[in-house]
Amino acid sequence: MIPYLLLGFLFAGLLHVLVPHKFYQKYLSQNNFRSVILASLFGIPLPLCSCGVIPTAMSLRKEGGSKAATTAFLCATPQTGIDSILATFSVFGLAFALIRPIAALFSAVVIGIVICIIERKNSDQKSVVSSMKSGKSKEIQEGVCKKMLRALRYGFVEMIQDIGGHMITGLVIAALISVALPESWLVSLADRPLLEMLAVLLFAIPMYVCATGSIPIAAALMLKGLTPGAALVFLMAGPAVNFASLLVVNKALGKKVTGIFLIGIIVCALVFGLSIDYLMPREWFSAISSESCHHEAIGLWQWICLAAFILLLINAFALKKHHHGEQSCHCGCHEEGCDCHEDSCGCNEEGRECHEEKCACHEESCTCHEESCECKGDCGGHHNKKDDEEDAANHEESAFFEIEGMRCNHCRSNLEEALSKIDGVKNVSVSLEEKSAIVLGHFNKQDVIDCIREMGFNLKDSLSE
Repeated sequence: MIPYLLLGFLFAGLLHVLVPHKFYQKYLSQNNFRSVILASLFGIPLPLCSCGVIPTAMSLRKEGGSKAATTAFLCATPQTGIDSILATFSVFGLAFALIRPIAALFSAVVIGIVICIIERKNSDQKSVVSSMKSGKSKEIQEGVCKKMLRALRYGFVEMIQDIGGHMITGLVIAALISVALPESWLVSLADRPLLEMLAVLLFAIPMYVCATGSIPIAAALMLKGLTPGAALVFLMAGPAVNFASLLVVNKALGKKVTGIFLIGIIVCALVFGLSIDYLMPREWFSAISSESCHHEAIGLWQWICLAAFILLLINAFALKKHHHGEQSCHCGCHEEGCDCHEDSCGCNEEGRECHEEKCACHEESCTCHEESCECKGDCGGHHNKKDDEEDAANHEESAFFEIEGMRCNHCRSNLEEALSKIDGVKNVSVSLEEKSAIVLGHFNKQDVIDCIREMGFNLKDSLSE
């Protein structure tokens, strides 16, 4: 599984860097079947986990995406991805690797079309009001080497930070299932596949698990006697539905859409599960049982991949812990000369411009001994009336927000992008480790609050300077 997983992480990084978000948003604005199908197709290869897809989908909705297309995207994306498809092939074989994305596509299209029909009947859709800029986003020109480095960082650092914990959790749960779950319990349900699948749904829906992390759990359940169809039910419902996603869908798209989303996932999972158990040859899905029971020698390549994966895990979580342990000086200029120890410090690199009514960066005396020092407090700096008037005219507001609901780097990057498009915002810094955002510029604070909530997050607290 590990070599395929590493290859999947590489493809995930390349997809993230080479395919711009606007490419997806361009085709999803219409409330028609075409948008639903395209949204489903776009979502299949994307390596977004159950939480990372939420802000992405909310961003699509804010950009004008229809409810039907947004829900289809929200359904298809977490069920599978380029990384989980390869991992599924390595564990379950070709049949499962093909059926899993087909099932995700089918369920997303069906749910999206149902919502599309209902929305057309209502014919009173309100346009999505957004406080974001209508202008085009800034396009960053990068060379091939820089793009490749960014792809590698995304695939082998950010992706592992996002789903590594879920994968480890999945492996631990799989080990516990292998040891603790009596084989007789699942064998007793083998003659009643529908009842078995309903039991799996009760187990899967409340569970928070990503598409890749669900694989070892499903494999362990199959080795204990779970039918292939019931395993697919878990692989579909586990990543696609959890309480967090249902709450966000309910808040952003309404109770009706949430109900259709949940019922659609359950029905489609049962349809595919029963089809596998009753209509497809059992030998297509017996590979896991036969291969997993034989302890084959692990070759040198597998050991190298395993060692590389362990090192990548250690590196990713060490970086995450390091960032979490940094002093919360949100100034962005972590250089030797910076003495700012304030949460809301607005230092901007070389200028050391502390945009506060009273300079809080220095203790007894000003350390910015520059003629252009713009500290506005009584810190011993050299000010004159003209400079103070210019500073007052150019004063930018700094606001600090504590945010609940950010779980991964997808959440952080989507929120940062959305906040940067608000009128008047000059700079945005979102910290995943500290669950916070710093916004600088001349902006309406309510626009920022609305944007955070529209992206599916909760606002814990905020401070303005």
